[in-house]
Amino acid sequence: MTDTRSIVRSFVIGWLIMAAIALVFVVLTEQFELHASINRHHAPWADVFFRFYTHAGDGLVPTVLALLLLLVKDVRSFMMMGLSCGLSAIAVQVLKRTVFADHHRPGMFRDVLVDMDWVPGIEQMNHFSFPSGHATCAFSMCLAAAVVIGKRHWALPMLVIAVMLAFSRVYLSQHFTEDVLAGSALGTLTAVGVHHWLYRSSFAAKPWLAKRAFR
Repeated sequence: MTDTRSIVRSFVIGWLIMAAIALVFVVLTEQFELHASINRHHAPWADVFFRFYTHAGDGLVPTVLALLLLLVKDVRSFMMMGLSCGLSAIAVQVLKRTVFADHHRPGMFRDVLVDMDWVPGIEQMNHFSFPSGHATCAFSMCLAAAVVIGKRHWALPMLVIAVMLAFSRVYLSQHFTEDVLAGSALGTLTAVGVHHWLYRSSFAAKPWLAKRAFR
């Protein structure tokens, strides 16, 4: 079995650097001011790109990836993708609808964000903003993908894909920056935990994890 610790380490270190920078802006800048300043950098090509790219963070994508891994790789890979994204998705929905149910999305604050450039064709949702489900999915899915690929040099490209997916949610005004920052933390930490269980714990020695479900 490939030693995937260096892959996870590279991804997590990259995420920590990104998260630290984002956290500084969140702490030092008022929420609406930060969102408006990001919004000022809209461009027609980016509107089109992020409008479609953001769907890579939908739950359907990791579901399809997990099923493909079940068909073409081993059970461990299937579980790495499926559990990382599935468990983080459950956690984010519980948090959204209980602890942080009163956190609203930018669309609820049009009277404050009066100079915003709202991307055409995007349905603005109003509630259940924190944490971002797409950002959570992006980071759990991309870290799982890096582990499954098994090559250290894929860690940072996967991180960039996750960061861009998270940023798309702010760009499209579906979330505030702190929403995607929290989602990135939840997705990353969930995938790290699943990785430890499947690759580093005593459970990882189960021989059936290395088998293909279909031959």
